[in-house]
Amino acid sequence: MTMKTTTNDVARMQSGLVAPIGRRTLLLAASALALPVWAQLAVPPLPLTQRTLANGLQVIASPDPRAATVSVQVWYRVGGKDDPVGRSGFAHLFEHMMFKATRHMKAEQFDRLTEDVGGMNNAFTAEDMTGYEALVPSNHLERILWAEAERMSSLTVDQANFDSERLVVQEEFRQRVLAEPYGLLFNAMASEGFERHPYKRPVIGSIEDLNAATLDDVRRFHATYYRPDNAVLIVTGGFDARQLDAWVDRYFGGLQRPATPVPRVNVQEPRLARDRVVALTGANVPLPAALLIWQAPKVASPDTKALRVAQALLSAGESSRLNEALVYRQNIAQSAGFEAAQYADAGLLIAFAIAAGKQRAEQLVAPLMHEITRLATGPIAAAELDKVKTGLLTAALVARETPQGRASAIGQAVVLQGDANAVNRELSELQAVTAADVQRVLKTHVLDARRVTIHYTQKKKGAKS
Repeated sequence: MTMKTTTNDVARMQSGLVAPIGRRTLLLAASALALPVWAQLAVPPLPLTQRTLANGLQVIASPDPRAATVSVQVWYRVGGKDDPVGRSGFAHLFEHMMFKATRHMKAEQFDRLTEDVGGMNNAFTAEDMTGYEALVPSNHLERILWAEAERMSSLTVDQANFDSERLVVQEEFRQRVLAEPYGLLFNAMASEGFERHPYKRPVIGSIEDLNAATLDDVRRFHATYYRPDNAVLIVTGGFDARQLDAWVDRYFGGLQRPATPVPRVNVQEPRLARDRVVALTGANVPLPAALLIWQAPKVASPDTKALRVAQALLSAGESSRLNEALVYRQNIAQSAGFEAAQYADAGLLIAFAIAAGKQRAEQLVAPLMHEITRLATGPIAAAELDKVKTGLLTAALVARETPQGRASAIGQAVVLQGDANAVNRELSELQAVTAADVQRVLKTHVLDARRVTIHYTQKKKGAKS
């Protein structure tokens, strides 16, 4: 059986903060050759066709006649923010449940339909969505469409499946959060960074909330969110467009749209009123760490591309500013990073450093802030900016050369920004970012903003949990 994966912070994977839990995010290229400052690469738009079925299912197709494979992805607009109060981890739970039995498929049969023909499948959970990915030779497209419609409409949600997958999710929590030395620190980013928005509940969930859940809770969640009018079907790669439409109509067209509307989160996160310092301890912390959190705009903000470039300047690769200053020159950190974690409704900016040697957690804050301030106020060499932008552009282009990467880029655009065509504006907007843009967004969202500071240290012997 293939272990499905999840993520409670997509942007963390981009910056390398922790080992990725999911696997849908584009990797940052740390060492691409820099284009001249005046060069602008004209990127041909991805071909897109879009339609919505009568039952509300959104269908997006992007053909590539060169491809011998096809990617089929179904993105449901349900993520950690939609977990019921006191039931964190439900979206994550269903990422796993969807690979169990249906009316006409046995448990894990989806693996056989993909892996046994030389393909693959996976899934991820994030704050705003849960996605299911399959990649198969093009002549197997029809059966994957059938299988996705089958598990959308007739998943077996029973006590046995609930019990088995609940144990899997709880064990993932133990491995990712409790067993990893800095798991508790990174898991606290959401709960400490957000005050009111449901983003404050980490996507991975909690053992206690999952233990408190009943089968009726689970069935209610499934009926509420796993429906055609809450899903986006994305098909990319080698296929015939007319044949695809016919198969989509055949297998998805008859699925029923529930009479009740899909509930939506409409909570507005308040502005942070004051700076705050949090002392956090863990049972297995080899060296202290500091983590700084600021509020960030949602991913559809005009500031997003500049924040991505700022993230890369500070933490992408061995030659990034934080790595060179704190790890190599000053030798006060074994690792350091910065990320822009932006979601559909709001976001966070996070800087961190893990100590090297005898530094206390408090001693890491000033060096972190010095490098961020230096980027926000000092000169940025054209070659440095070009190198970073070229790395980001290269990573995106390489990913889009595959059906899987192309479908993921489209899914990010349509679910997080509400516009699939945003995928065709992204790269030109990224190339247009200037040094002044980077400095403006850092001044606005970091230097002139309130901050949460977390000092993470080893729990003293005998201290209460």
